[in-house]
Amino acid sequence: MRLEILDSGLHRHDVLLRMPFRYGIVTMTDGPVLFLHLRVRIGEHESSGVSSDLLPPKWFTKVPDKPIPDEIAEMLRVIRHAAATAIGLRGESAFSVWRQLYEAQTTWAAKERIPPLLANFGVSLVERALIEAVARAAGRPFTRLLRENILGIELPAIHPSIGGMAPDTLLPERPLARAMVRHTVGLADPLADDEIAPRDRLHDGLPQTLEEGIRRYGLRHFKIKVNGDLARDLQRLIRIAEIIRAHASGDFAFSLDGNEQFKSLDQFRAFWEEIQGRSDLRGFFEHLLFVEQPLHRDRALQPELTEAFACWPGRPPMIIDESDATLDDLPAALELGYAGTSHKNCKGIFKGIAHRCLLTIRQRAEPQRAFVMSGEDLCNIGPVALLQDLTVMSTLGIESIERNGHHYHAGLSQFPATVQEEILRHHGDLYERSTAGWPTLRIERGGVSLDSVNRAPFGVGFELDVRQFGGVATSGLE
Repeated sequence: MRLEILDSGLHRHDVLLRMPFRYGIVTMTDGPVLFLHLRVRIGEHESSGVSSDLLPPKWFTKVPDKPIPDEIAEMLRVIRHAAATAIGLRGESAFSVWRQLYEAQTTWAAKERIPPLLANFGVSLVERALIEAVARAAGRPFTRLLRENILGIELPAIHPSIGGMAPDTLLPERPLARAMVRHTVGLADPLADDEIAPRDRLHDGLPQTLEEGIRRYGLRHFKIKVNGDLARDLQRLIRIAEIIRAHASGDFAFSLDGNEQFKSLDQFRAFWEEIQGRSDLRGFFEHLLFVEQPLHRDRALQPELTEAFACWPGRPPMIIDESDATLDDLPAALELGYAGTSHKNCKGIFKGIAHRCLLTIRQRAEPQRAFVMSGEDLCNIGPVALLQDLTVMSTLGIESIERNGHHYHAGLSQFPATVQEEILRHHGDLYERSTAGWPTLRIERGGVSLDSVNRAPFGVGFELDVRQFGGVATSGLE
């Protein structure tokens, strides 16, 4: 299957959040949703694909004093560069084209001193649009592309230790039909109904507090963020534990997001041991799934952590997230003592597939050790990003997936009516019409249906016309 990327285009649609989302060192209240469109020649025919993501400040580069507009401009710069570089790339498979783009973007980013996590965000958007174009041309859903290796994935090119094994021998036999929503409890989220002053009460028909979310959606999985301030974190954890135990079912589970707030493993260990010493939290923490990225990315993969992990045999399972920036970071983390990594589409599809396969091999070789690939998100929403994200999670077999876009956004209310109707027509199992008429995520018994995204070419059951969104110039690139 000979491929050539013929053209690319970027389109921007600005949205407001329905409530502030505080994660780590920033509180997001608005932001651009970017759409990338590719036109691809596949064999003798043309096909097209679209990808999308919200551009979240202070995640790809956590520089406290950099202005938010500068962060947005920096993200746009790397995306524009990847989109422009992709034009004219040719190969025998989507994977081979992706490798060319990845290497070109990596070389450029090194010269420009752009961190790999940010640089590869641009690559991932091109990669996703390319996969959708191939899926539409092949008339097959994403899971079939993998099982038949139509994408031409060469796992040893990412992780040599995998050898000659193909993805279909290491991934689940069939995609998940349903996934649990792991609800994000942001650092500024109101927890109980009585915490909201009348003037701050939203009237859009969606839950605003943790209590309301549990009642409305039947939530059972949670992602709890901490900021590294022991006194404040303890007080908030105790309150969150009270609410979850009072309102959620007894089989609840949660992850703890360290938000890179700890300077050393010793500091996090002291924090952890303080929690374990609390009788009002000890039982609650028996439901812990894993701890996500407790250490700052500048320290998370330092060689001296090998000894620190070895000296803490009773530690909770810890995974990397922001530190998973290059193709080599997961193997390095596993050797240090981490349990695994997260998957986010913004970090790359082929990379995520290879990571999942590597963890499967390691689990088979070391059954006594727990390896983890979690599903996290980037506050993403439909009509594209969320659906493509769920498709990959389903195929990788990740059952508990962080979801928060539906919580911080008023569904798809800010998108054109034509887009809203397409979503409801093609994804009625995943979305429902809100009391105000716009689509909102259909969460029942704490989970979502994946049937329609599994059937679609790459999650999205219709071809999105991106011309209805504003264009972003791609000229004048370095």
